[in-house]
Amino acid sequence: MKILSYNVNGIRAAITKDFFGWLQVAAPDVLCVQESKAEVAKIDVESFEKLGYHSFWHSAVRKGYSGVGIVTKQLPKNVHYGCGIEKYDVEGRVLRADFEGFSVISVYVPSASNIERLGYKMEFCFDFLEYIKALQKDIPNLIICGDFNICHQAIDIHNPVGLKNVSGFLPEERAWMSQFIEECGLIDSFRYFNQEPDQYTWWSYRQQSRERNKGWRIDYHFATKTLEAQLKRGLILSEVKHSDHCPILVELDVD
Repeated sequence: MKILSYNVNGIRAAITKDFFGWLQVAAPDVLCVQESKAEVAKIDVESFEKLGYHSFWHSAVRKGYSGVGIVTKQLPKNVHYGCGIEKYDVEGRVLRADFEGFSVISVYVPSASNIERLGYKMEFCFDFLEYIKALQKDIPNLIICGDFNICHQAIDIHNPVGLKNVSGFLPEERAWMSQFIEECGLIDSFRYFNQEPDQYTWWSYRQQSRERNKGWRIDYHFATKTLEAQLKRGLILSEVKHSDHCPILVELDVD
């Protein structure tokens, strides 16, 4: 099974850049989307269907903001919208699809441009950690896909010294991610296969950051350790350019 995750920075904008042509060629079994930035009624669901996909969308109440989706060839047994906490669910940040033997989650962690927003981001992070721990009691096999807006280690950011006081690489954010991985028993699927530096998933639109590869790795596929034997590949698809992010891939053997 090939699972992609992609912060598209606006699904309608991505569609104008031949998103569907790319999707047809990439042909994932599951695609998790973040920052759809569109009401469900304004998403071209029919074009997904023409390519053989079911699609499910959890949009923010606020128009043009946030939103997550799961696009899948196989019809899920169940789709669960939100994490049960209203202040996050109105922003469309968590969506789960349950399949036979495992579940896939698309998550969009808040970014933080100021101290107040950083507090909200950290609240979300710790509440999401507890949500995952509780979920694992019933669903032990999870693939958690999304934009976490956090670089975990120095290798994951192009300038770890100069950016040490910038949100996305703050000590408390990085410490939370270590705690999340440890307490939930997770594998960072990309680093499981690849320890090379200069591997990023997001680049600022400023200063030709993408052309110069001055990026951040803030998009992840986390797999529970229960799925370790089934992990086959973890890749960053940096050549794909519908967004300021690029897609990431994890491939698993599933029964």
